Amino acid sequence: MGIKTVKPGQADIGLILEGTYPYVRGGVSSWIHQLIQGLPELTFAINFIGDKAESYSTLHYELPENVIDLKNIYLISKNKQIKPKSRIGNEDAFIQVREMYKEFRRNNSSNNSQALGNVLQQIHKFKNLDINDFLYSEQSWAFITEQYEKGTEDSSFLDYFWTVRAMHQPIFSLIDALDNVVDAKVFHTISTGYAGLFGVMLHHLYDKKLILTEHGIYTKERKIDLSQADWINEAEKIFGDTLNSDFSYLRQLWIRFFESLGRTIYEVANPIISISEGNKRRQIIDGAKVDKISVIANGINLDKLKPQRIKRPEQIPLVIGFIGRVVPIKDVRTFIRAMSNVCSALPEVQAWIIGGEDEDPDYALECRDMIASLHLTDHIIYKGFCNVVEILPQLGCMVLSSISEGVPLVILEAFACGIPVVSTDVGACRELIEGGSEEDKALGAAGAVVSIADPEQLAIEMIKLLSDSNYWKQLSSIAEKRADNYFGEQALFTSYRKVYQKALEK
Repeated sequence: MGIKTVKPGQADIGLILEGTYPYVRGGVSSWIHQLIQGLPELTFAINFIGDKAESYSTLHYELPENVIDLKNIYLISKNKQIKPKSRIGNEDAFIQVREMYKEFRRNNSSNNSQALGNVLQQIHKFKNLDINDFLYSEQSWAFITEQYEKGTEDSSFLDYFWTVRAMHQPIFSLIDALDNVVDAKVFHTISTGYAGLFGVMLHHLYDKKLILTEHGIYTKERKIDLSQADWINEAEKIFGDTLNSDFSYLRQLWIRFFESLGRTIYEVANPIISISEGNKRRQIIDGAKVDKISVIANGINLDKLKPQRIKRPEQIPLVIGFIGRVVPIKDVRTFIRAMSNVCSALPEVQAWIIGGEDEDPDYALECRDMIASLHLTDHIIYKGFCNVVEILPQLGCMVLSSISEGVPLVILEAFACGIPVVSTDVGACRELIEGGSEEDKALGAAGAVVSIADPEQLAIEMIKLLSDSNYWKQLSSIAEKRADNYFGEQALFTSYRKVYQKALEK
């Protein structure tokens, strides 16, 4: 489970990270690395949660000196082969399970956390429930069939049964990891979901304080993932419309599961930190209490980026930058479609895709096939992972076509180099481009915001930017001022230093 301990002892802050740092590159991982380096007086332990070991074999970041421990927790373990064996199961434990699910079904319940805590006591402290009981006991079978009969008889029991298993088995992997986690005075999860759930477990079983920071809203992003889930879409293609209602129900089952987790984590975490006012509003809608939430904006190293401004050429570079992973949530295909129109208007233009293709190889191949079919192979160039600081002065504009974001660091980095941005209206992108506060808005827009999945409008804004020198210079100047005035990283470090100090004092 653990790969190494750099130094012995209790950490100040235990970070709980799901599918990000230090094994996956991206904006959230860069932010975590930045935060650890910016607070050298504190020690950090990392609890990394991933699906399976083979997906995370390479560290993409060198761990700073103040990281004293890194442990890996995998939700799916191929080595854990359990031999089926009939068992009755503990009735008292399943009474607590039933009570927990009653609370989970009440959207306005404020007792999710306590109900979950009662079940954790049955599993961890009293040993009345384990993975074998969940998989093979008579009590478990009775509970699953009872829940099915309460409201799902119109859908396949077989699909329901295996969905419930897939949903809950990872929870037992988290519980197994509790005894091996490195001790920390305070725990900080960077999402809800399974990482947040692990934080709730630590809170209940070891009386640990839990801080939550959400970049993207986890529940929303899982809804997007589920809407595109291959295991559902492929079944619908095979069986046709007759099973659509069944698979829609399975999607809803997963969505309700993650919504319940989100509400439970919002109950326990204090403070809850959002990175934008828009995300804060979404957290409140999803069940977070407003008096727990504070907004701490992302920050960047202006000293490193500002010198890049003088490296920009006199004329607008006819180069469009797409900086991000080639995955569905970034909607690279909409960007490619938009580039077809841009290339018709500006035949000399190039687009650089700067990011990895290894996270979703099938989607990456679809994107390459689309580029070839639209005859854009001379215009859209894959650069892979590059030094963004060196790339930015070579761009005429940067584009995000995502269907979900938090506060993208790449927008802030582009602004610091004076590069205007065209983005879809997701996360905090509109706040960044048009301004957050009234004072900030008075500066003007540092780019353009378009609707999701609208290649025509995306193309119009890119063409406008790259065709009008005066317009480009105006937006470039606004971008620089916005970065200088609002997004220096020292404000980020100061804010988190205060959050951590307050938590450690308690």
